[in-house]
Amino acid sequence: MQAKANIGIFDSGYGGLTVFRSIANKLPQYNYIYLGDNARSPYGDHSFDTIYKYTLECVEWLFANDCELIILACNTASAKALRTIQQRDLPAMYPDKRVLGVIRPTAEVIGSFTSSKHVGVMGTRGTVNSKSYLMEINKFFPDLKVYQQSCPMWVPLIENNAHLQPGADFFVNEYCEQLMQQSAEIDCVLLACTHYPLLLPKLRNVFPDYIEILTQGEIVANSLIDYLKRHPEIEQKLAKDGDKRFYTSGDPEAFNAHASIFFGQALKSLKM
Repeated sequence: MQAKANIGIFDSGYGGLTVFRSIANKLPQYNYIYLGDNARSPYGDHSFDTIYKYTLECVEWLFANDCELIILACNTASAKALRTIQQRDLPAMYPDKRVLGVIRPTAEVIGSFTSSKHVGVMGTRGTVNSKSYLMEINKFFPDLKVYQQSCPMWVPLIENNAHLQPGADFFVNEYCEQLMQQSAEIDCVLLACTHYPLLLPKLRNVFPDYIEILTQGEIVANSLIDYLKRHPEIEQKLAKDGDKRFYTSGDPEAFNAHASIFFGQALKSLKM
């Protein structure tokens, strides 16, 4: 039987495209479907139950479109919906399919990027309030001290293409200063939102040179490579035509106009 399954990449909006870009660069042979829930984005300030409901609906849509494996390329969805989906929904309804997130792969490696053992995590309110990074990092590196900072204005700035304008400097500086006030020993900062890599030019100007700024794209891509090696029963089902399809719950024209700054090239999406 010819392999026909896709890898699904899900995000509440555009940010997951930064992760998808890294995955597609490292694993170009597979077929992918990207789904952005732009009509209901951003997820960061929604309740646990709402984020779970939205995420499960999108996961089920991707399953219905022949996705065998789904990456939640969204920190908020990974923090607030992944565990329930993995432990309750998959065993009951989709026992042969898999859903992975972005928090655990990052937590598994973050300790190798710090000498001081003081690390900062910058994310949405939803991700920070879930304390998912605190719990996951503690499993792998219990000696690390983790300081969190929510950055509620960053996603709206990025989504409105205002993130590199001078007016964004106030909010970039404010959140970075609030993080560093928690500990002067921080030498590694994780951008725990897939939108935030677009702020790297400003962040590198704000943080001292000795601070390592981590983005998640390459980390998640390397973790997926390892996962597929360890799970040939999944890998063998995946089609290898190098096909990429993009869908949005919002307006495809608006998605197409904005998505290229995240994905690095022009793309054409369809309505979910």
